[in-house]
Amino acid sequence: MYVVLSMVLIIVGGVMIGNPRLFYDITESWKHNRSVEPSDWYVFHTRLGGVFFLVVGVVGVVILLFF
Repeated sequence: MYVVLSMVLIIVGGVMIGNPRLFYDITESWKHNRSVEPSDWYVFHTRLGGVFFLVVGVVGVVILLFF
């Protein structure tokens, strides 16, 4: 169960780092009536959050596999 959760965190973190505009389209674009691009600040914070997700996912996999 926890391995699956860790893998989900790794995948979501990878999307947040690699393509923050896709993450924006999925999570935030529906809140606007017009086509709005995410700000540079949003992109930075999304990538930062992706790094945290990725690290937590990798640590979770390592802990579950080796302990």
